[in-house]
Amino acid sequence: MEEKNIVALEIGSSKIKGAVGRIDNRGVLTVHAVEEEPIYDLVRNGVVSNVEEVANVASRILGRLEARMAPRKIVSVYLSIGGRSLGSMRCDVERQLPDEMEVTDLLLRQLKNEAAMTDIVDRELLEVIPREYMVDRVVVPRPRGTFGRNVRMNANLLTCRSQLKRNLDRIVTEKLQLKVNGYIVRQRAQGDLVLTDEEKRLGCMLVDFGAETVAVSIYKNGRMQYLATLPLGSRNITRDITKLNYLEEQAEEVKREVGHAMGGAGSHSSAVAGVDVIAVNNYVSHRVGEIIANINAQIGYAGLKSSDLPAGIILVGRGARLRGFSERLGTVTGLKVHSGNIVVPQMVIADTRISPNDAVDVLSVLYAVTLIDGAECTCMPEPEPQPQPQPEPQPVYESQPEYEPEPEPEYEPEPVPERKKKRKSLFGSLGSRIERLLGETDEDDDDVLTEDED
Repeated sequence: MEEKNIVALEIGSSKIKGAVGRIDNRGVLTVHAVEEEPIYDLVRNGVVSNVEEVANVASRILGRLEARMAPRKIVSVYLSIGGRSLGSMRCDVERQLPDEMEVTDLLLRQLKNEAAMTDIVDRELLEVIPREYMVDRVVVPRPRGTFGRNVRMNANLLTCRSQLKRNLDRIVTEKLQLKVNGYIVRQRAQGDLVLTDEEKRLGCMLVDFGAETVAVSIYKNGRMQYLATLPLGSRNITRDITKLNYLEEQAEEVKREVGHAMGGAGSHSSAVAGVDVIAVNNYVSHRVGEIIANINAQIGYAGLKSSDLPAGIILVGRGARLRGFSERLGTVTGLKVHSGNIVVPQMVIADTRISPNDAVDVLSVLYAVTLIDGAECTCMPEPEPQPQPQPEPQPVYESQPEYEPEPEPEYEPEPVPERKKKRKSLFGSLGSRIERLLGETDEDDDDVLTEDED
């Protein structure tokens, strides 16, 4: 396994939480930071109602996480999925083999893919959870490696309303400009974090008591058999108390201070700081009774009895901290009840300020990413371009004008006077003619003499 940094974001009805951790090459998850902010009326029943405001809160949380990771930058996140619309439906698929054959991983993947093709109206499939395997009509806990002619998988299809994912996408991809690496079903992830293998095999119920919903999942024979989300939560108790003329914030504080699931004065006197404790707990006990009755009914809806869950009920969520709640739940169901704690050794909390019990929801998402060998969620920023060194300025000297010799004076040549043509005289012309005649006579004499000699 490669070392990587992962970031989880959990958008609940009362709080938004973020967490960052690092997975080393041994698969050990070290949690470095958890951040959260309360929200009011921005998420109803697990569905985001105000995308802009939720995105602003999420941006501040991720900014604080990023500061803890400097200089690394967050580029993607894993998102938690929960809320009222989360539920499961049963689906059974079967494969008849031509001969007695070995059950392989490929065959099991084909069965899951076939189950995933089930037509679901107005819902979105999140995950296929095998509930039970049968080979030649015999239940087998680990089917891979067995031989048979007939293989059957009974599965749960975990689904949610499409709007739930659509609004989460808008927050992360459109508003925050980040990538969604994957969606993690919170209730299933919490089961892997706080339930032991023995509890899953014996049979147990995991109850996540949140602000507006109560998620119930039931395990038997090592696998999740049932999942449901109840549209009730601790905020219902708070709003009941507002009928005593309290604002919701005041009612929440009164519930934490004096509220008791058993009703009456609880462990307090009849008057605490001017609060009518009995009147408050009348509202508390009636609403708690309704919530517990719905939780207990889920055992029958799953086709089981209380005796099928000897490992009892494990509680998570801040709503379960109400005084007397676990005792009353145990009395009604006849099961032992205890709070869920992190049971996996592959998680290390590096920051002592992190309370694991308060952050089970978002920590379970980080751990789920570890199990699937998730993707890196951060990157190192690109180095900023360094300014190029400028050459040192050279001193500037005033240039002296170059010496130019003075031009020599130009002299124009003096004009040469024209010669007058000499006129020929009459005597000169006559003399020349006489000279030519005498010359011709001499030549003729020479010719005569020559002829005589011949």
